[in-house]
Amino acid sequence: MTLSAGTDAVRQSLASFRQEREADWKAFEALLARVEKRAPRALSEDELLSLPLLYRSALSSLSVARATSLDSALIAYLEALCLRGYFYLYGARRSLRTRIGDFFLHDWPAAIRDLWREVWTSVGLTAIGAIAGYWLVASDKRCYDAIIVPSLAGGRNPDSSAEALRSVLYGGGDHFLSGFAAYLFTHNTQVSILAFALGFAFAVPSVLIILMNGCMLGAIFQIYAAKGLGFELGGWLSIHGTTELFAIAIAGAAGMRIGTSIAFPGELTRMAAAARAGRVAATAMIGVTVMLLFAGLLEGIGRQTITSDLARYSIGGAMLALWLCYFYLFRMVRHGDR
Repeated sequence: MTLSAGTDAVRQSLASFRQEREADWKAFEALLARVEKRAPRALSEDELLSLPLLYRSALSSLSVARATSLDSALIAYLEALCLRGYFYLYGARRSLRTRIGDFFLHDWPAAIRDLWREVWTSVGLTAIGAIAGYWLVASDKRCYDAIIVPSLAGGRNPDSSAEALRSVLYGGGDHFLSGFAAYLFTHNTQVSILAFALGFAFAVPSVLIILMNGCMLGAIFQIYAAKGLGFELGGWLSIHGTTELFAIAIAGAAGMRIGTSIAFPGELTRMAAAARAGRVAATAMIGVTVMLLFAGLLEGIGRQTITSDLARYSIGGAMLALWLCYFYLFRMVRHGDR
């Protein structure tokens, strides 16, 4: 009888506790649901003022529930409710504009600086591939067809005349991306995606893709240089190529970071190392899409309408200087870090 009486007393106490405070819990929960789905402006002034009061009331209820060892399900409910209230009232909330600003002013440049070893390794691999491609085609013209796919060559090969090759550089155009320019842009976008996506295989595919891309660049450059058009081709490519090739180098660097983290995880597990590397790499790749967009605009509009070699080199050099300064010289403080 004594045990039964004690159980009844606990039940009555729990029922009384709920009856006295449950209305406040439900009101707090309803207000949180409204502001989470929409915005604070969905609440009236009185409702906004009641939020901190209801939050403190929920905290008090949780404290009593824990101290008196009430129903565990009730304690779990109050813990979840208080946690939601805490994150809404005291958590850091950023608007979409602030998040975008933080990405461009801090997150993206910081990710590129974090990847500096991989980025410059990727640039070096591109240069090595370009030298190899140039040397192979110069040694044996048959290597050109093995390196350059027909759709990328556009009918141009080591046997093309200087006039035919020059017509590509100065032919101009009335529409945005056409012929060789359109295919080259699509090709470089695919290279960027593959260099990043295949990096998980211990970075080997990323290295090979970057080397092959440089090899193709060198092969194309050789057939123009052999006709005395190397300087002209450099200007034609630089107007967009400094941005596009830099973007490919960053994509390759992002793939290398993931691959090397998996291969050499250190004290972390391979999954943890890959996850940590993936956060930096993913941020860099979001920025790569922005760079490719800029490159596409430069390629589609500027390269076919600006026919002055000096102007082409100036634009290409200015874009490269802009990216280098943006990534490595200007360091902005992230919103909320002051």
